[in-house]
Amino acid sequence: MNAEQRDDERDFEPGFEEQLRELLAEDAHAIRPAPAPYPAIRRRGLAERRRRVAAAGAALVALAAVPAGAYAVSGANGDRSSDTAAPKPSVSTPGSPSASPSTLASGPGRPATDGQLLDGITFEQAADGLERCLKAESGGTAGHRRLLGEPEDYRIVLAIGSTGDSNDPDDGVYVVGVKEQPAGSRVICSIKNGEPSGISVSSADASGPDVGKVVPDINGGDLYQQSVIDKGHWKLPFRWGAIGTVEPSVAKVTVSYGDAAAVTATLDHGWFVAAGTLEQQVTLAPHIKGYDTAGTLVYDSDDDRTYERQLP
Repeated sequence: MNAEQRDDERDFEPGFEEQLRELLAEDAHAIRPAPAPYPAIRRRGLAERRRRVAAAGAALVALAAVPAGAYAVSGANGDRSSDTAAPKPSVSTPGSPSASPSTLASGPGRPATDGQLLDGITFEQAADGLERCLKAESGGTAGHRRLLGEPEDYRIVLAIGSTGDSNDPDDGVYVVGVKEQPAGSRVICSIKNGEPSGISVSSADASGPDVGKVVPDINGGDLYQQSVIDKGHWKLPFRWGAIGTVEPSVAKVTVSYGDAAAVTATLDHGWFVAAGTLEQQVTLAPHIKGYDTAGTLVYDSDDDRTYERQLP
C-alpha cells in the first residue's frame, strides 16, 4: 500500500466514526422506555385507598347497629298482649331481609317467616345465640365441632322467650336450629343473660320406626314444660313452644295447650313450629293434630303411642 492510499483511509475514518456514533445514539433514544406515568398511578392509588376506607367504615357502622349478644325479651310476667298465639308471616317491605331459607355466608339461615321470631328477638340475636351455643357445647374440640357442625349448617325455625323455674330461675331465650343433613337433626339452645346455658340435641332417629305423617319432637319438652321439682306449681304466665317434622302431604298442623284455643302452626320446609302463652297449670302435653290438603285428619297425638301425653 502506497502513501497516497494510507492518507485517503485516514481522511475517511474520522467521518465514519462520527456518523456511527450518531446512529447508535438515535437508536438508543428510540428504544428507551418512556418514563412511568407517576401522577396517574398516584391518583389511582389514592382513589382505591379512599374506596377501601369507605367500605371499612360502612362495615363498622353495620356492626355497631346490631350489637351481638344483646337480648331484650320481656319476662314471664311482662306484657305479651301483642304476641300472637302462633308464628305468622309479617308483611315484607322494600329493602327488608328476605325470609327465604337460604343460608347466610357466615351464619345460619333465616326461618320461613319473620313471625317465627317472637318476644322481640331479632334474627341477628337468634343467630348470635345459636353460634355461641354451638361454640360452647363443642368445648373447642374438633370432634364435638364436627358432630354439631357449623352455624351455617343450620337454619333457625323458632326463637322465643323462655320462662325460668326453680331449677333455673332466670328468664331467657330459646333458639331452635335445624339441619338438612342428616335430615331431622335439630338443636334447642338456651340463652340466659346473653350467654349459653344449655343445649338439647336430637334427630329423626330418636323417634324410632313406623312414625306417622306428623312427628312431634320426642325431646322437645324443654320448650313446653318446667322443671319436675315445680310440678303443680309452675311459674305463670309460661311461654311455650312445640316443634316437630311433617311429611309433604301434610297441609296443616294445629297445637292446643291447656284450655286455650288451638293455634295453627307454621310449616317450614318439613318442620312445624308453634308457640303460645300458658295462663294456668296443666298436666297434659300439647295436643297436636295434622291434616292433609283435603282437610282430613291424618295425625292425632292422642292416638300416638310414642307421644308422652302425661307430663312428668
